This record gives sequence, C-alpha cells and structure tokens, in this order.
Amino acid sequence: MNQLILYLIGVILLWIGAILGYYARQSIIRKRKGSIEAKLQKKILETKAEAKEILDKAKAKSDKIISLAQKENDERRNQILKTESILLKREHTLDDKISVYEGKEKDFNEKVEKLKTIKQELESLNEKAQSKLEEVSGFSKEQAKQELLEDAEKEYEKEILIRMQKLENEGEDRLEKRAKEILVQSIQKYGLSQSQEMTTSVLTIPSNDVKGRIIGKEGRNIKAFEKETGVEVIVDDTPDTIIISGFNPVRREIARVAMEKLIKDGRIQPARIEETVAIAKEQISEQIKKAGEKAIYETGIIGLDPKLVQLLGRLYFRTSYGQNVLLHSIEVSYLAGALADELKVNSDVARRAGLLHDIGKAVDHQIQGSHVDIGMKILERFGEKEEIIIAMKSHHEEYPSESIEAVLVQTADQISGARPGARKDTLENYLKRLKELEDIALSFSGTKKAYAIQAGREIRVFAEPKEINDLEAYKLAKDIASRIQEELNYPGEIKVNVIRETRVIEYAR
Repeated sequence: MNQLILYLIGVILLWIGAILGYYARQSIIRKRKGSIEAKLQKKILETKAEAKEILDKAKAKSDKIISLAQKENDERRNQILKTESILLKREHTLDDKISVYEGKEKDFNEKVEKLKTIKQELESLNEKAQSKLEEVSGFSKEQAKQELLEDAEKEYEKEILIRMQKLENEGEDRLEKRAKEILVQSIQKYGLSQSQEMTTSVLTIPSNDVKGRIIGKEGRNIKAFEKETGVEVIVDDTPDTIIISGFNPVRREIARVAMEKLIKDGRIQPARIEETVAIAKEQISEQIKKAGEKAIYETGIIGLDPKLVQLLGRLYFRTSYGQNVLLHSIEVSYLAGALADELKVNSDVARRAGLLHDIGKAVDHQIQGSHVDIGMKILERFGEKEEIIIAMKSHHEEYPSESIEAVLVQTADQISGARPGARKDTLENYLKRLKELEDIALSFSGTKKAYAIQAGREIRVFAEPKEINDLEAYKLAKDIASRIQEELNYPGEIKVNVIRETRVIEYAR
C-alpha cells in the first residue's frame, strides 16, 4: 500500500513538473520572441535611417550633376553664339571681297580687250610699213634678211675664223690639261705596286736520285704523270732541276703542285700519282675559286655568276708579258672606276667591265678566236648586261667604242699594261723591238716620221702628203704590216697606223 501511494505521488509530481515545465517553456519562448521582434524593429529603423541618408546624398549629388550639366550647356550655347557671330562677320567680309574681285576682273577684261585692239592695230601698221619698205627697197623680207647675213658673213668671216682658231687652241689646251689631271688623280687613287709574275715551269728537286724515281722503270712513272696531268715533264742533265712544260697554265700548275707532293712523299708510282694529281686538282680548283672571290671582293663587284667567278680565278695562273692577268684586271677595274668617278659617269659599269675585260684569256687556249670575242660570248652566256659587253669589247680597238665607259676601260687597260715595270721584259729587248719597228716603217719611201707606242703594240707612221696620196696610204699600211709580220717575232698583234695630213699655213704681216 505504501508503495502504491508512493507511486501515485510520483506520478502526480511528474505531471505537476511537466505542467510547470510547459508553462515555464512557454514563458521563455514569449520572452525570446519579444527580444527578436525588438531587434528586428531596431534593425528596420536603422535601415530606414541609412536609406534616407543614401537618398539624401544621391539627391545632393544629382543636383550637383544637374547644376554642372546646366552650366556646361550654358557655356556651349554661349560658344556657339560667338562662333555664329564670327562666321557671320567672315561671310560679310567674303561677300565684300568677292564684290571687289568681280569689279577688278571686269576692269581687267576691259583692259585685255583694249590691248587686243591695240595689238591688232600695231600688226596692221607693221604690215603696212613692211610692205612700204619692200616696195621702196625692191627686196622681200626673206631676201633682205639673206642679204644682211651674207654681208655680215663676208665682213666678219676672217675675224670669226681667227676667233674660232683661238678658241679651239685654248679649248684643246684646257681639255688636255684636265685630262692629265684626271689620269693623275685616278692613278694616285690606285697607287699599288704590282710585281711581275710568271707561272713557273722549273721545279727544284732535292737530289738527282729523285729523277730516277720520277722516270720509273722503263719510264712508266713519267708516262703515268704526263697522262694524268696533260703536260710534258722534261728530265735533262741540269742538276737538281726538272722542267714541266704545258700550254695550259692551270694544268701546268696542277702538275707542279702534284710533283712537289710526290717528291715530298717519296712514293712515286702510277697509283700514287693518280691520287696525288686528283688532290692537286681539288687544291688548285679551290685556289682558283678563292682567287676569283678575292678579286670581286677587292673591286666591290656583286652579282657575278659563280661559274664566271671561277673563270675569273683562272686568270691568276695566266700571265701576259709576265704581268699576272688577274692582278692586271683588278688594276684596270680600279683605274676605270676612278676615271668614271672623275668624269661623273657610270663607275659601276666601268669597274665591272674593267674586271671582266680579259675574261676570254681564261679559256682562249681551248677555244678558237681572240680573247675579246671569247670574252663577249662568255659574258652573254652568263647574262651580263649589254652595257658591260659594250664597255669591254673595244679595249684592243677590235670594235669601235660605243660608250664613254668603253673608252675609260681602254684607257685603263693601256695605263696598266704600258706603264714601265708592269710587264716583264728587259729594257734592252724592249728598246730593240721599238727600234726595229720604227726602222721598218722608215725604210719605206714616202714616210716622214715613225713612232712605236703602247709598249710596241702600235706603230704610228706619218706620211709625206706630197709623195703619197690617200689610196697609196692604204697600201703603205698594208706593206708595213706585212714586213713586220715577216721579219719580227712578237706576241699578240701590232697595229699599223698611217697618218697623212695636209696643212695650209698663212702668215699675217
């Protein structure tokens, strides 16, 4: 029973606690709800205050912007009004000027019309006066003009001739002096001394024992060498010396290099000869290429075909009277260019033609014809311009000079080849050949004087005009050339130039 009572009491207390807890919880909830609402209300008030502040600031800013815009609008309106006022003033000014111009134009046209009328009247009076003069004199206008010219010509003919002669003499003196100055300046610009060179065909050997190895058993080594190189090897009794003979200078140089290598190596037999000659060919080919490239670099020539550069390099192994043809071509290029610069003509054409003027000599031993004709064909084949070919083809006067650059190349060639020391020839032989040329020319009747010029490449003969007429002068030139050809030995060709002139001299006393 007691346990039941306690159980009931516990249940009752539990319910009472639950009820009290419910009401307590409801009370807490109501308190919390009141606090949240208060906070929300406060937040709303703060937000309204901020919104009002923002609106006030925005309104103030918009008022300021509107005020500034209104101010700018007023300024622009004022500026436009000022501009309109200025334009109106200018328009009025232009109207005034146009009115003045129209008035002046009208006056000008009236004056032009008056002048035309006066001109017509003057022409009419002039025609009447001319007709009157022709009627009185009995001559027409053209007849009177011709008569006056003839009278003046007769009266001043002698004076004009004297004046012309003086001017001609003075002009020749000035031109000759200027020409000498130009030549001197051009030569000074290229004041490079040039040593004489001759492609050697004599080879020194260490001892005479080497000769036997060069010849080989039954001559097989020397035969194999000659077959590979295309030259002739002469082994004679001259101590420590062998001679390499060949017309082709490049082949002769290849043979020389190959022989030096074989002698140095000591192994001389056909197989080794073939290998060494092949190496020497490559070496000489590279040397030719470098010589051509060096020449175009020194002269500043660009745009040459590589094969043309190779041909140019072959001239390094070609000589003329002991003068290296490649160095001679470089010198001619420099001199022709310098002369062209002095005369204010195309120096590029002169330099290029000067460098290529002897290009035919690179292959003239392989192709028939003069080196000039061969050179022209080579340049045409490799696309050189016509002006270059024209400038180079007349350097030996085989063709007429068709441009001033051609004359300059010819002049530069003569300066380079004929100056003392440029070409290898003893003074005694040189003077002897010149003397023989002059003696042959003077041995013919009717010759007055004879001069050998251009290092013996030309003989200039002055004929007596009383003894030889023009037709006989042609025959004299042919006879002298035939006699020189029969009696003298000389390289190249000699030009025979016969001059016959008649001079009329009168003295004023």
